[in-house]
Amino acid sequence: MIRKLAVVFMLALGLTASASDERPNIVIILCDDLGYADLGFNGSKDIRTPELDKLAEGGTLFTSAYVAHPFCGPSRMSLLSGRYPHPMGTPYNLAPLSYDFEESSKLGIPVEETLISKVLQDSGYTTGIVGKWHLGFEPEYHPNMRGFDDFYGFLGGGHFYFPEQYKPIYERQLKAGKSPINEYLLPLEHNGKEVDETEYITDGLSREAIRFVSHASRKEEPFFLYLAYNAPHSPLEAKEEDMEQYQFIKDVKRRKYAGMMAAVDRGVGKLVDALKETGEFENTLIIFTSDNGGKSSLGANNYPLKKGKGSVSEGGIRVPMFFHWPKRVPSGQVYDYPVTTLDFYPTFVSLAETVAPDGKILDGVDVMDSVVKGESPRGGEMVYAVRHRGDHSEISGRRDSWKAIWDMKGGSWRLYNVDKDKAESKDLSSQYPERLQELKAGIRRWAATHVEPLWFHSVEEMNLWEKEKMPRYDEAFGSK
Repeated sequence: MIRKLAVVFMLALGLTASASDERPNIVIILCDDLGYADLGFNGSKDIRTPELDKLAEGGTLFTSAYVAHPFCGPSRMSLLSGRYPHPMGTPYNLAPLSYDFEESSKLGIPVEETLISKVLQDSGYTTGIVGKWHLGFEPEYHPNMRGFDDFYGFLGGGHFYFPEQYKPIYERQLKAGKSPINEYLLPLEHNGKEVDETEYITDGLSREAIRFVSHASRKEEPFFLYLAYNAPHSPLEAKEEDMEQYQFIKDVKRRKYAGMMAAVDRGVGKLVDALKETGEFENTLIIFTSDNGGKSSLGANNYPLKKGKGSVSEGGIRVPMFFHWPKRVPSGQVYDYPVTTLDFYPTFVSLAETVAPDGKILDGVDVMDSVVKGESPRGGEMVYAVRHRGDHSEISGRRDSWKAIWDMKGGSWRLYNVDKDKAESKDLSSQYPERLQELKAGIRRWAATHVEPLWFHSVEEMNLWEKEKMPRYDEAFGSK
């Protein structure tokens, strides 16, 4: 790569290259609704992911990785902003364009929040996003306005996978004057201009990620790539050739889901090849994870975790994750301490040798040194999750090995040691009442920072919020 050749040339002349020349490239690979047990490296018995397995085995595998929210939009907003959704007012998905709820569909992640993409861009990184955005449709929320030099993908919360199937439907609706058209049918775009995608969407996104790496590697600056696959999110649509290896899976949904992951794994393998061909692999931090837990009704498997997408139980917020970076991250290490996608922002700021904007609130911590040393990055500090379910809320908080959880429908707090009991099967609240009270107090302090939602996913949710006087935290913590 030109950057590396330039360094060699400078050294040959007796000059000193700046430290920024050796800053790492950063690649986040995010799956959508991926089950905890749906990867070979995380214990899958039926789905094969050889390319991802090689990366996981060559890096550090996280067994206690969390997201900030158990479903799509809020989780992604937190990943890029470094903040929990509830203090930002973003605990709901934006309303889809096809839904007649303009108050929500025209909003997006607050422009006051400087995203990590902008920080990296300002520090000299070439920045790109490929895939799903889900942070706002309007121009002021567009990826190109939020720190990304290059965007190829779709703005909404999902998309159909086969162009030969969705394009005719889109054309018919366009010709008939239907407005708005379902966002899952809209043409993909490249930097604001419609493109004619012809490949199965997952393959197309992998192709564009490789394009970005190929172009960005020619520059002197490092690059940041956010590869946000929509697979294996519904609709369950897989290529026949990718399902052929899974004929032994009798459940049709599971078989399609497995085929969708085959395309992801293939794409990651090709991306790794591109990084190697451009000489960037050794100095690239690759992070793989999911935006939330899998949806079991659509083929996902979260074993041994309890529940799945949408829940603050472990199956909704505890996700597969690994770091791979030959120059720094230990190979073959298993890391059991809690980390969260909120940690990406401060970690990347440090790696980029820059600083966060003045006054920027960050809810995560820089974890890199702790990961390298095999130490806890947040001893004694908590990670939280809240899910509003129309007329009630679910709340949880984990500190070290211990997790407290409240469900208004259940009416009582529970306590688990999630290091020993990932399935949250044994309530220890009666044995350790003081520990439960400590966790509750910490969750209560955090809940006090929450603000009213800026939007709702639907009119029904908005009406329920008002009717039920949500979030009704007094039922969990008392009225004090």
